[in-house]
Amino acid sequence: MIERPMDPPWLDDVEMRAWVGFVRTRDLIAAAVGRDSARDSNLTYVEYSVLAYLANSPDHRLTFADLAAKLEWSQSRLSHQITRMEKRGLVVREPIPDDARRTAARLTQRGAEVLSTAAPAHVDSVRRHMIDVLDRQQLAALADIYDTLLAHHRRSAAQN
Repeated sequence: MIERPMDPPWLDDVEMRAWVGFVRTRDLIAAAVGRDSARDSNLTYVEYSVLAYLANSPDHRLTFADLAAKLEWSQSRLSHQITRMEKRGLVVREPIPDDARRTAARLTQRGAEVLSTAAPAHVDSVRRHMIDVLDRQQLAALADIYDTLLAHHRRSAAQN
């Protein structure tokens, strides 16, 4: 007879509400902000995120490894994204002078201008679809919850 591991405990009503609420809300908010971004600035949410990380980095550049870590992506996914953004003149690839095996992405002047133009509408969209819907106490609780979840998953990833 083959022993089957015990079934995990099923989610109770509160746990199911939390899980389904997270999944649906995350998808709805990301889609709404993405639609607004595409309409207002011709940037995808992903492109906006890449540009924002580069803009907030020293010399407006990050190694692929560092940028992929910030986005929590694989370097392969990032490479494909950077290729698409290079074609639009938003970023460029640069070799790392002291390590030929590594590459950096740098924000171009055009990318900085596009981001600067897009930022006010992006912030307005994030506020309209999430921030301003919650009161300050709810927002602080949500921020604490996400801090806990992110820390847990980053520890798990570091152990693998």
